[in-house]
Amino acid sequence: MSNPIRFFGGILLAGLAFLAINAAFIVPQTSSAIVFQFGRVSRPPIIAPGLYFKWPFIENVTLIDNRVLDNDLRPQEVLTSDQNNLVVDAFTRFRITDPLRFFQSVNNVRGANLTLERIVNARVRSVLAGASTTQIISMDRGRLMDRIQEEVNRETQALGITVVDVRLSRVELPPAASQAVFQRMRTDREREAAELRAIGAQDAQTIRARSDRDAQVILGEANRKAEEFRGEGDGARNRIFAEAFGRDPEFFRFYRSMQAYENGLKASDTRLLLSPTSDFFRYFQDPRGKKAN
Repeated sequence: MSNPIRFFGGILLAGLAFLAINAAFIVPQTSSAIVFQFGRVSRPPIIAPGLYFKWPFIENVTLIDNRVLDNDLRPQEVLTSDQNNLVVDAFTRFRITDPLRFFQSVNNVRGANLTLERIVNARVRSVLAGASTTQIISMDRGRLMDRIQEEVNRETQALGITVVDVRLSRVELPPAASQAVFQRMRTDREREAAELRAIGAQDAQTIRARSDRDAQVILGEANRKAEEFRGEGDGARNRIFAEAFGRDPEFFRFYRSMQAYENGLKASDTRLLLSPTSDFFRYFQDPRGKKAN
């Protein structure tokens, strides 16, 4: 008798444990919970974290993330008030503030991202269409983003979503316009470079002419001083010669005759047609330079 009782007792305990496991559920701190009974909400959403219970097999639980979620939107072209096409890449950060309304309107995060992308893109086009390119790329962008966030939040209240931030991660011209702007900038830079080269060449020519003029002035001054020094040297030499002649006329005449022989009788085919008794050769005839009688 004891064996059947233990057997059925074990089955009963296992069944109770199975029911207890399926009856308990945990709501984590990062989520909220919605309890459904046969597809209908059976109680208010559970926001506080903790351990909860439900009717097993009758009720089921869906967890809703209550953290701040990111939604990176696809780039789109926007026409500004000054008729410029801009490629705008935006992103949003949002939080699910009403789990029940969120589940009933978009069901899940993927559906929320698609709906939010449509709403944000429409608001971005609407707000940026009334702003100029300068306002979009300047400090006014923050004010425009605040306006977009405010308008988006008015539409997402019905979705149980609150947008906490809307930002533009990229604002640039379309590829064709970017190429045209780049080409114009390149042409402007090349023109400026040509102007700078022309100015540089003109300055170089001016500096070169000034340098040539200064060089000529310096050379002229140097030649003048050289001539002065040369004249002073010649004068000093003549004065020395004169003093030497005054002291010893015979030695001076001998010295001058030796210089004349050295300069006149070169080794390279020197020919002189003079009489042997000429005064030029008197030191050849007499070491004292006396003329023969």
